[in-house]
Amino acid sequence: MTVLLRSELPLPLVRRGKVREVYDAGQGLLLLVASDRVSAFDVVLAEPIPRKGEVLTQLSAFWFRRLADTVESHFVTADPGEILDRVPELAPVRDQVAGRAMLVRATEPFPFECVVRGYLAGSAWTEYAAAGTLAGEPLPRGLVESSPLDPPVFSPATKAETGHDENVPFSAMVAALGGETAATLRDLSLRVYEAGRAHAAGQGIIIADTKFEFGVGAFDRVRLIDEVLTPDSSRFWPAQGYAPGRSQPSFDKQPLRDHLAALRRAGRWDGEAPPPALAPEVVEATSQRYLEAYQRLTGHALPGAF
Repeated sequence: MTVLLRSELPLPLVRRGKVREVYDAGQGLLLLVASDRVSAFDVVLAEPIPRKGEVLTQLSAFWFRRLADTVESHFVTADPGEILDRVPELAPVRDQVAGRAMLVRATEPFPFECVVRGYLAGSAWTEYAAAGTLAGEPLPRGLVESSPLDPPVFSPATKAETGHDENVPFSAMVAALGGETAATLRDLSLRVYEAGRAHAAGQGIIIADTKFEFGVGAFDRVRLIDEVLTPDSSRFWPAQGYAPGRSQPSFDKQPLRDHLAALRRAGRWDGEAPPPALAPEVVEATSQRYLEAYQRLTGHALPGAF
């Protein structure tokens, strides 16, 4: 099975992130290419996850189309034929873009991850268990791991190309962006989360939490950008069997997180780069989780998946 660790395209490279390469496609457009690289605990692992880039791209495209009436986005197309028609110089490297590339409108990103938490899990649970807070702000007493948060909590985080993102209070976003812009990003994030959560519930999936990114495009229009409601940006739980008070099985990169967390508990990894090697069974289990998340959320298998 072909995997892509790093794309090399005949277009000007704008930036190379943890998972994606961004290229200038001209005429105010960018080409986003999702590799099969995977990050966990904000560290990029050495081993690729087969078909991961395709899942991220095609699931994001599904959501951008479905949420078009909820929020404006930067999405133009993820169809390989349409991309090659618009950017014909990509024809010789079609194998690097087919299924994993998305053409989008250029925007200026805001420097925050817009995190929405509908359930208490991950780093939020860790902080709450220790201090009863989230980003230093108090949450209701008596919550347990995986408790629902009603209403969902908007919890921004700083963005980091390398190193660790950091949960910050909403007031930090207000101080950096101004009250009106911060409120716009908060309200859009909550609206998109609720729309996504409603669809996922019909597919038997709980979206426990997720993170969005926004940017400013032409005419100062705020747009949803990057990826949306994918296994990389979200925590997906099966609704059947959900019970608060414990961690939940999930349709995302949880097998990888669990493996690395066990290494940290055993003192075999300090949580910083370089990361430990992944066993083949962890790579395979993670790939299957990505494919299953796509199928559950869209209602059909990723083309070419077995």
